[in-house]
Amino acid sequence: MDRYLIIKTRDELLRIRIEQILYFEADRNYTKLILNNGIQFTFAINIGKIEEILENQVTGCKMILMRVGKSHIINKNHILQINLPRQKLLLLTAEGKARELIISKDPLKVLKDSLESEIREDAKM
Repeated sequence: MDRYLIIKTRDELLRIRIEQILYFEADRNYTKLILNNGIQFTFAINIGKIEEILENQVTGCKMILMRVGKSHIINKNHILQINLPRQKLLLLTAEGKARELIISKDPLKVLKDSLESEIREDAKM
């Protein structure tokens, strides 16, 4: 069953399948949404509010979407590589292209540890 995120502003409504989300990126009081097909939207909503909307609308969203640092919420299903020394996160788009994000080391380590923990839990089942 498809799950959707609906973002409403005064002038528009956007309905997106969760699987299509590649990442959100903060830009001061705005947030950019980048889909896995390369389409990009910008909202006059800060990333903290986007995080609240996700938690209210999408049951179990923290299993798929994770806040990484102050500036990003990423879809964990699209992670290709985490490189701690280079502070680099690669996400794979629908076309098979890598999208690079530069993220500080501490939030990137939290993400890596979280994924490793999930892998261990899956292995136990």
